[in-house]
Amino acid sequence: MKLSQTLLMMVFTLGAAARGQVVPATTAPVGFPVSGTLNYSLRYSQTAHVSGSEDGQQWSMVSGDAGYANTSKRLPFSVQYGGGYGWVWAGPSAPGNTFQRLTLSQGFVERLWNLTVSDDVGYTFETPTTGFSGVAGSGEPIGVSGSTTLSNQTVLTQNTRSVDNTTTGLFSRILSPAMSLNIGGTAGQLRYIDGNSEDMDTLEGNAGLTRRLSALTSLSGLYSFSRYNYGGSGFVSSAGTTTLQFIQTNSVQLGYTRQWNRQITTSVSAGPQWMSSSNSAVVPSSINAFVNASISDKFRFGSASVSYNRGVTGGSGYMPGAESDNVSANFSRDFGRNLSIGLTGSYMRTASLSSNYVVINQTLVKTGFAEITNAGYGGAEVTRRLGRYFNVFANYTALDQSYNLQISQSGFNSNVLSGLDQVIGFGIGYSPRPVRLQK
Repeated sequence: MKLSQTLLMMVFTLGAAARGQVVPATTAPVGFPVSGTLNYSLRYSQTAHVSGSEDGQQWSMVSGDAGYANTSKRLPFSVQYGGGYGWVWAGPSAPGNTFQRLTLSQGFVERLWNLTVSDDVGYTFETPTTGFSGVAGSGEPIGVSGSTTLSNQTVLTQNTRSVDNTTTGLFSRILSPAMSLNIGGTAGQLRYIDGNSEDMDTLEGNAGLTRRLSALTSLSGLYSFSRYNYGGSGFVSSAGTTTLQFIQTNSVQLGYTRQWNRQITTSVSAGPQWMSSSNSAVVPSSINAFVNASISDKFRFGSASVSYNRGVTGGSGYMPGAESDNVSANFSRDFGRNLSIGLTGSYMRTASLSSNYVVINQTLVKTGFAEITNAGYGGAEVTRRLGRYFNVFANYTALDQSYNLQISQSGFNSNVLSGLDQVIGFGIGYSPRPVRLQK
């Protein structure tokens, strides 16, 4: 019997066993230690790369996800996990086969203030793109709210194992019926396990005021600070005489939010961003523009959203800091109870902050021009339910990237995606109804 047929039978068996353990009713017996909603799903998929450096590579993947959210209004808590294991059985090999992502959020709500602390950690063997875990073709839902992986890796890579962790704290205090104070902070760590690029630590802080102009509109003012530290000695030149240890920014932004009706909401904030670094000869000080804009539409049978971000980033460990433009879009739609589609896409333009140096094999090399990457990816997925618990899915993902420094020059970042890569996937999933737990 073929391997794919054997694995398919295993998924059916596992799903049937899990189904036998689920109580038909959606409410667990009274007396459970917590109250809330629990959901989970399992999937088996096969994918194939049909172009690019991984042309002919074929994967089998077993993956799943689980989530829980309690019902407490004073201490809201939620957790979401997604991940899987895959193996290559044809074509070029891969450096890793496990992918995971975990998010945790704990809130503390009082009458006049609230505090939220969250953590988001992920591990992949390529730049996260589509789906919660970020691996194309795995069968995770795409296009729906909360399904897109937001990564600070604006340069697309392949065969690159990395761990990305972000811890965030947000505090809000009501000062008057129309005014509130908002304070936030973020600490992030990006680690390249195989040394493919430079590790990076991120520190961010912000404080601002929001004034409600009406029931549907609000105006805000915000100050923010960010600092990107490069691991160890930072970026070092081949002669060891030139280094770059960090870049940092300060910005002041004015924001406006409008809820047009129950479905459509728009938000925009913009302002100047002052940038400096530990070595002005590598990255000179400058003033840039910061923009963050979005529009979302939640309709009866689906949702749609578009966002645009512009500002200084750490350069993903491949550039000595960068100015990035990022446009992202998501769309999901249900057709009746059994058929749904999801679409997602993103375009990223990343321009180095240095016009004198580029990063080649983690080393600063003087070239006299700024490195620029233009990257984009898009995915589409169709899911069809088979009865109450099972579904089948098919998806297509395209990733494309170009840059102005050729790989042939001193082996520049050979793991950076060059050209077009296409991934086709299909599989079967098991998704029981959510379980409602009660104390």
